[in-house]
Amino acid sequence: MKLTMLGTGNALVTQCYNTCFVISENNQYFLVDGGGGNTILQQLEKAHIHWMDIKDIFVTHKHIDHLLGVIWMIRMIGQYMNKGEYEGDVRIYAHQELIETILEIIHLVLNKKQLSMIHKRIHMINIEDGQTVSIIGHDVTFFDIHSTKDRQFGFTMKLPHQKITCCGDEPYHPMNQMYVQNSDWLLHEAFCLHSQADIFHPYEKHHSTVKDACQIAQSLNIQNLILYHTEDKNIQQRRSLYLQEGQKYFQGNIFVPDDLETIIIQ
Repeated sequence: MKLTMLGTGNALVTQCYNTCFVISENNQYFLVDGGGGNTILQQLEKAHIHWMDIKDIFVTHKHIDHLLGVIWMIRMIGQYMNKGEYEGDVRIYAHQELIETILEIIHLVLNKKQLSMIHKRIHMINIEDGQTVSIIGHDVTFFDIHSTKDRQFGFTMKLPHQKITCCGDEPYHPMNQMYVQNSDWLLHEAFCLHSQADIFHPYEKHHSTVKDACQIAQSLNIQNLILYHTEDKNIQQRRSLYLQEGQKYFQGNIFVPDDLETIIIQ
């Protein structure tokens, strides 16, 4: 199994793309969020993933740096379905309020032909807290992250011998301990270095520092920690700086990926 980071940055970055990623196995693809625009198509092309091969998309929440790339995916899929060039159906997973938001946006900005496949072959699937569905051959359980801002969901994916958990783009909430604890892989946001919190003000934005994320991972018996949704002012030294701070607080493996970097899950 592969995890390909299409983007690793927060909403305001310009030196990298907004956070979104693809989990893939056996030529099946699960896209999580879409970043803030049609750059999602370029990132997929650079990652050698054909957007037509993506049949499962999960949208965590309605913020534009996660949602607008999905709108572009819907546009492309609808258009190519009408041309007879997109095979099969696509499933878009989101909570009910977010589905309503997506439908409202696409009815404002897409044409009738692009919209004609909604509910026919482009399926909007409402997810509930604790609901499990099968995606690319594995059980995926969605959970409400108890966001302090807009409603947001994360997920945990169970593999035969490993568990991957994504906490969305806000800090881990103790109410989700049953999903997060003992994960082999944890994707957790790290808005900035703790040593630079006075510069980036993560807590005002309801985000974590590298230190915070690493302390959480250590307390929950995480084996591998992937840090994302970061600032981009330290982009050239981001990995070394984040590792230097994080290794003080977490004894497992820390990954600070760049855009388009692939991590092998094994």
